[in-house]
Amino acid sequence: EFNQLKVVFHVHDVTRIHRISWKQIEKPSQMYQGLEAQIIGVVKLEGQMILLLDFEKIIADINPDLGINTQKIKNLGNRERSQKKIIVAEDSPLLRKLLQDTLAEAGYVSVEFFENGEDALHYLQSIADTGKDIADEVQLVITDIEMPQMDGHHLTKRIREDDKLKKLPVIIFSSLITDDLRHKGEKVGATAQVSKPEIGELVNMIDAHIL
Repeated sequence: EFNQLKVVFHVHDVTRIHRISWKQIEKPSQMYQGLEAQIIGVVKLEGQMILLLDFEKIIADINPDLGINTQKIKNLGNRERSQKKIIVAEDSPLLRKLLQDTLAEAGYVSVEFFENGEDALHYLQSIADTGKDIADEVQLVITDIEMPQMDGHHLTKRIREDDKLKKLPVIIFSSLITDDLRHKGEKVGATAQVSKPEIGELVNMIDAHIL
C-alpha cells in the first residue's frame, strides 16, 4: 500500500524470499543516484548485489496524480519566510527534491536533508554533543519510514530515548501511514503522522508545532 492506495506489481517469478534488516541496506553508489534514478538501496547477499527499487517514484511516473501536488501549497497563499531549521530523513531523491521545493514554497527555507535515519541521528547527536541546546539549532524532524541503515520508526525511538533530543517534534511522513500501521508510530513517540502525498496536511502540522 502506497499513498493511501493499494498497488499491485507484476513480476515474472519469485525465486527466493530473504529476510534482511535495514542495517544491511547500503546507500547506492553515485552511479545510481540523481532525480532520475530508480535505485534507493543496495543489499550485498551471498556474493550478489541486490538493488532496491524506488517504488514511490515508479508509481509517480505511472500516475503523476498520486504524487505530491505542489499546487496545494500554492493555494495556501503568500507566506512569510521562516528560518526555523527542519531536518528531513528521506531516501528517495525524487521526494527529497519535491519536499525541498514544496517546503520552500511554504516558507521553510532552512531545511537539511539526509538519505537515512542513521545519518540524521548522527547529525542531531553531533549538535547535542557540542553542549548547545538542540531546540536552538533544530526545531523539527520529518522522517520517512522505510530507509536504508535506519528506518524512521527506529530514528524516532532513538530521539525519544536521548535526553538531549527527546523534546524535538518528529513528524512521520510516509506512504505507509495506514490505520493498521499508525500504532507503530504512536508507540515510538511520533509527534504526528501524515500519509503521502498529503503535503498540505504536512505543512499544517509543521506550522502547528514550530510557528
